[in-house]
Amino acid sequence: MSKLTHFGAHGKAHMVDVAAKQETHRIARATGSIRMLPATLKLIAAGTAKKGDVIGIARIAAIQAAKKTSDLIPLCHPLALTHVDVAFTLDRKRVAVDCVATVETRGRTGVEMEALTAVAAGLLTVYDMCKAVDRGMRLEQIALLEKRGGKSGIWTRAAAATRRQA
Repeated sequence: MSKLTHFGAHGKAHMVDVAAKQETHRIARATGSIRMLPATLKLIAAGTAKKGDVIGIARIAAIQAAKKTSDLIPLCHPLALTHVDVAFTLDRKRVAVDCVATVETRGRTGVEMEALTAVAAGLLTVYDMCKAVDRGMRLEQIALLEKRGGKSGIWTRAAAATRRQA
């Protein structure tokens, strides 16, 4: 296991120095879900929630959150993002809204935190817009799916799970 990079030799938190790292194309994809009552999912699907277009507003919130990650997570570097894509799908079987965020940059550090933050903010926005009718909604399974770029190359959740099972 690698050492924790956000702590110096004396155990004090610090922002990692990335000046010597090579600039590469970096991509991260994250996912998560919000579970709810069937009636809440119907409101979202019909576009009849009192606050408006739940999925449209959640998408904008997710993109904004990706751009503002360094303002929210203290040791994250501010990054010039080159692309943010956020997709929501309604899963009627599981009675959930699923979110996948893909974030890209060309830089010296990865965008995993930006992708994860986008998913969390998008799902929290769904909660905020629907809480008047369903306070029991719950966010679930927010996780990194993959990251590409940098010295460590490619990491995928699927490959990591296969390695753990072996």
